[in-house]
Amino acid sequence: MHSERQSDALNRRNAAFDNKLRPSDFDGFVGQEKIRSRLLLAVEAAKARGESLDHVLFSGPPGLGKTTLSYILGEAMGVNVKTTSGPVITKPGDLAGLLTTLEPGDIVFVDEIHRMAKTVEEYLYSAMEDFAIDIMIDQGPNARSVRLELPRFTLVGATTRIGLIAAPLRARFGLVNRLDFYEPPMLAEIVTRSAAKLGVDIDSEGALEIARRARGTPRIANNLLRRVRDYAQVMAGNFITGEVARNSLGLLEIDPDGLDDMDRRILETICVKFSGGPVGLSTIAVSVGEEPDTIEEAYEPFLIMEGYLDRTPKGRIATPLAFKKLGLK
Repeated sequence: MHSERQSDALNRRNAAFDNKLRPSDFDGFVGQEKIRSRLLLAVEAAKARGESLDHVLFSGPPGLGKTTLSYILGEAMGVNVKTTSGPVITKPGDLAGLLTTLEPGDIVFVDEIHRMAKTVEEYLYSAMEDFAIDIMIDQGPNARSVRLELPRFTLVGATTRIGLIAAPLRARFGLVNRLDFYEPPMLAEIVTRSAAKLGVDIDSEGALEIARRARGTPRIANNLLRRVRDYAQVMAGNFITGEVARNSLGLLEIDPDGLDDMDRRILETICVKFSGGPVGLSTIAVSVGEEPDTIEEAYEPFLIMEGYLDRTPKGRIATPLAFKKLGLK
């Protein structure tokens, strides 16, 4: 019970930290230029017509800005944003309770929308298209359908696995956007802005050092900045230089290419225990003591993007670059 309270407290502190650094408008949002341009155009057009924004779907790995963009859309449209997640909405009544409390034009943000129950998803179709939802009241001979009219709203969905979203639901989103990993110079700009909000001094070399090890992800860059800030506060007069960042990240066992301890364990499992593969995801998960979904969503995308790993129909295969990284032939 004590550990659960500690975990809840840690999650709240992390959420507060993310909210402190989260930009509130498109001008403050760095990167994803094409997506920003499309969204700005859609917002301006909807406001000019006096209509609600079309439904929006964001996909991509965790930490790239899907939630942030949803709140920015609400700010740009001048409406409220109600946040929930797919696993939380377990029955049609939950959906009805959420949608009937909306004001015209409000945004409903559903994180991990691919994990929504299929029965709820089917009710969502009419809500998105007709802005109405049919709910069954009572059971047996007394059962009857009641149609609830809804205000025109915007559904913003976020998913890390767009392939798991049913085609009928995906087709009802007018704007579908995939967020890509960031390049180090762009992440360095984010780190510099975040450092200013946290009240810590940082030079360009320090920002770039953190950015290079952030796996192309703004959330990871900000988390690393928080750890480097602690080191700088105690050891370097609250000033982050390239050397301070390297020393701090070295303590965290994050190497210059951004690989952490779990990345190396995954590569070592494939290269050493299974001679480079192919090896199945579940086998890797058991070997390193991690959940298969976590490996597939949090670790593999970066390892594949950097050229250390290949996915094949027979399983995962380590590339020559992975062997070289580990100092193996």
